[in-house]
Amino acid sequence: MGSTIVYSAYETESDLLPAIKLIECDLSEPYSIYTYRFFVHQWPQLCLLAHSVDAQGASTCVGVIICKLEAHRRRMMDTHFDDERTSLMRGYIGMVAVDKAYRKRGIGRSLVVRAIEAMRGCGADEVTLEAEVENAGALAMYESLGFIREKRLFRYYISGVDAYRLKLWL
Repeated sequence: MGSTIVYSAYETESDLLPAIKLIECDLSEPYSIYTYRFFVHQWPQLCLLAHSVDAQGASTCVGVIICKLEAHRRRMMDTHFDDERTSLMRGYIGMVAVDKAYRKRGIGRSLVVRAIEAMRGCGADEVTLEAEVENAGALAMYESLGFIREKRLFRYYISGVDAYRLKLWL
């Protein structure tokens, strides 16, 4: 394809429509425009895009990851964290999508790694996400990055498909 992949954080509303189109093609859950805006307006630095840029400079969005970061109450089992802290900062990967024509090139992995580093830079102690139990490729990729399967969520998605909640401690 002779193009270069360029990564950037969400900047303007014009970044949103191409991201939504990618997500709607890949993910089983329908989201309203308000869900996307909730993420991108509060955590634009955690919403990353991958663009394919050709020799003429034309850019096409080929990947997206949408995340958030919030305080989360500490539990007793979280003993590996500072005993003085009463809350953790939990990063959450809400959506990841890569154009089918650009898969198997490391774009999804790069988006996840970049998002984790951005969350770490914002003070995240852990990162969580959900993935369909049948999505072997995604599960393998997340586990290769250190995520563990924390819990099976039965009939988690609207379609009735189960999910795994995955967690990465930072």
